[in-house]
Amino acid sequence: MADIVIPADIKPADGRFGCGPSKVRPEQLAALAESGASLMGTSHRQKPVKNLVGRVRAGLTDLFSLPEGYEVVLGNGGTTAFWDIASFGLIRERSQHLNFGEFSSKFATVAKKAPWLGEPTVIKSEVGSHPLPVAEEGVDVYALTHNETSTGVAMPIKRVVEDDSLVLVDATSGAGGLPVSAEEFDVYYFAPQKSFASDGGLWLALFSPKALARVSEIAESGRFVPEFFSLPTAIDNSSKDQTYNTPAVATLFLLADQLDWMNSQGGLAWTTARTADSASRLYTWAEKTSYTTPFVADPAQRSNVVGTIDFDDSVDAAAVAKVLRANGIVDTEPYRKLGRNQLRVAMFPAIDPADIEALTTCVDYVVERL
Repeated sequence: MADIVIPADIKPADGRFGCGPSKVRPEQLAALAESGASLMGTSHRQKPVKNLVGRVRAGLTDLFSLPEGYEVVLGNGGTTAFWDIASFGLIRERSQHLNFGEFSSKFATVAKKAPWLGEPTVIKSEVGSHPLPVAEEGVDVYALTHNETSTGVAMPIKRVVEDDSLVLVDATSGAGGLPVSAEEFDVYYFAPQKSFASDGGLWLALFSPKALARVSEIAESGRFVPEFFSLPTAIDNSSKDQTYNTPAVATLFLLADQLDWMNSQGGLAWTTARTADSASRLYTWAEKTSYTTPFVADPAQRSNVVGTIDFDDSVDAAAVAKVLRANGIVDTEPYRKLGRNQLRVAMFPAIDPADIEALTTCVDYVVERL
């Protein structure tokens, strides 16, 4: 395998296809070095960094065309922290969760362990597919996942029922790369290391007026909430363009630059068209190639931002990934816990669709020589 050298003229211009952390555009890093350096090591309570947070909040408002009354809220800790935050400050009594992979199962686990909440309902489907929510009496939060990063399954986001229940959407790998309408969710939360081409460690959430009211209701109920998990604290700080704890300024800068780029290109309509182009190239190749099959059987459930491609038993996908990595084409390995003979390919907006096509050419080149 060490002797397989992929010709430079068929390789992608950029060989990063990781599903998180994801490719950061070189232009973002250049901007950070040129104009972001002066922000590094300065107070996050002062105007320069507060302006940066404001830029992020305005960029997300524009990208998602948020209606009047919606708020962009952010804080430290990433999506993992937000599951705990939601269990303290958004679920009144009971939640319903869709479980169709590693990450969509985690919020349900948090809700089950919270002693102040009732037993959640969990609706599960086999990996490679997604279930559907069901209107249920007594449920006040429906927890959906826009994109299951481990399996490459995406689901459309639709409000479950018109009552006072909330729709919470884990959009960590879907936000910015998959279509969504703000009217269909109450909290759309994510971290910036996927479509937004930044580092992890932050959570960002788009709150509807109904979700903001739920936060106030629970806060007034007297429920104990640690300050780090307090949504009233996060909302208050976000309204002042700051975070409760010191944020990673470089992360904020890369995120802001990516949002500027997305919005200048045409916003969510442009980013979702770009990921759809990449996905079309990947899945078309996988369907016509003799030794590959898209892992997600239903084309309607295949993700446009995370593609999972199964390989025939005659081809060792791990060996293919190893050769690709030796040639500077990295992070195509499958999700470790899925345990399948496959490659997993990120198709976030920063990734050029032409590079996806070049990747497929490189895989064919390697398999032929293996």
